[in-house]
Amino acid sequence: MLGLLVGLGIVAATSVAAEGTKQLHVAIVSRTIFYLPVWLAAEKGYFKDEGLDVRIDVFDNAEKINGALRENAVQIAVSTPESIIVDALKGGSLRMVAGNAGRLPHYVIARPEIRSIADLRGKTIGVLSNEEGTTHLVPEVTRSAGLRPSDYTVKAVGGAPTRWRLLRSGEIDAGLQPFPLSYEAEAAGFSNLGPLANFVPDWQFTSVNVDLRWAERHRAELVGALRALQRGLDAIAGDPASAVKVAARELQTDEKLAERAIRDTARLGILTPKMEISAAGTRRVHQALIAAGLVRDEPFGLERVSDARFLQESRR
Repeated sequence: MLGLLVGLGIVAATSVAAEGTKQLHVAIVSRTIFYLPVWLAAEKGYFKDEGLDVRIDVFDNAEKINGALRENAVQIAVSTPESIIVDALKGGSLRMVAGNAGRLPHYVIARPEIRSIADLRGKTIGVLSNEEGTTHLVPEVTRSAGLRPSDYTVKAVGGAPTRWRLLRSGEIDAGLQPFPLSYEAEAAGFSNLGPLANFVPDWQFTSVNVDLRWAERHRAELVGALRALQRGLDAIAGDPASAVKVAARELQTDEKLAERAIRDTARLGILTPKMEISAAGTRRVHQALIAAGLVRDEPFGLERVSDARFLQESRR
């Protein structure tokens, strides 16, 4: 596994750079609006203020991120929490240490000829992976139209930009797309079947994740990174002009759509303002994991899958 990651240009571990800064690799899943705090923290020098030289890698695959965390090929991930929860409940060392997207920014986007959820019968729905993120939400959506999992195909294809490309090519018929990709899809004539939050109002969609074996040895770096991420989050409202420019560049869209996406992110409360983890949203993820047979049916406890010490320290 590590050889593959090195082949992708993701080199290992925390090290001390020549100028005395600590090098960190931060993994994200794809280019979507809820990673704006990460990009702003890098753009505006907040990581450097903490003595960190940060490289951001886009994986387009959540399972690879978790493997990279375990092997110390990346040290921090802003990613989906499902496998983190499964690992923690099975005695592993992965934990959520802060929140990111505490609500779902997605819309159900489908090929133009599909006009309702019921029309998804016999169709192929693209998701991030077989075990992460929107995979667990598809049954919630289709159940509203009386569809069963056997009535359609779920295909793991990767993050939202990949799903948009496959929607356009006809390789998938529908996908759960965040804005601004949902705006682009509507403008191109694709069907918007409604916001995912209508079906699942509470869901911890992405979180800041670490391997505790690394975190305990590098507390100062993690606390500093969390402080920088909070400043990046605050900069969305504090410096809106920069936020729009960075969002447009990283999302590979125009500034008008980027500004609309930032506005909708705030209006819908997608990003948690103090990077807190949503207990209600994580409980809902836990319920979905039980339903999928990935964890035992037992009482939920946020403290079993997260570690709040580092975020608390970053606020002092």
